[in-house]
Amino acid sequence: MHKIAQAPPEAQNKRLIIAKIVVVALYAVGAIGLSLPEYREYFLMLTPAQLLVTMILLLGFHRGWSEAFPVFAAVAFWLGFGAELIGIHTGYIFGDYVYGAALGPKLWEVPIVIGVNWFILVYLTGSVFYKVTDNDFYAALLGATAMTALDYVMEPVASALDFWYWKFDIIPPGNYLTWFLVAFLIHYIYRKGNFEKSNPLAALVLIAMILFFGILNFTVLD
Repeated sequence: MHKIAQAPPEAQNKRLIIAKIVVVALYAVGAIGLSLPEYREYFLMLTPAQLLVTMILLLGFHRGWSEAFPVFAAVAFWLGFGAELIGIHTGYIFGDYVYGAALGPKLWEVPIVIGVNWFILVYLTGSVFYKVTDNDFYAALLGATAMTALDYVMEPVASALDFWYWKFDIIPPGNYLTWFLVAFLIHYIYRKGNFEKSNPLAALVLIAMILFFGILNFTVLD
């Protein structure tokens, strides 16, 4: 496996501390801004940038750049994006829904950052739980469960934040099942990929995301 030359431990620790501060600030300021109705519109415009910055920070601390990693990243992006694409145009996967404008530019009516979001969520949950078991099936099961739980926290605020809208404003129960199945497939591919799975920033980013949407459930919803 190809390894990128490492900086001295002191420099690595300093970079990690700075990155953690950036993550906390990014999600704390975002939660505050979106919680204030008078500033919400401006912060919503920054949502795609927030996801992209999150991805860049994570990739900056990815420890093993084998040939398999960019392949996995592309597969995660396109499987997630493709599932959303089929869902939007047929209603057969997640249910009947449409995307709002807050997630930025769209390709075939699906925001491009949705693929980025699928990659980030699988990477985060996979990195956090990769040592729990050596069994790839159970690891994928655990990761997909964690992602479904996070989706459950995200869904109530999605419409209020102009992310996406469900037909009749009803979240179909089948959405969580199909989300789990797609997440399980990508997680299984993640486990089979021949690349380093640990990332020292992953746990903090995942916690920040959970708290971010948890707070918005109390501050955004009436």
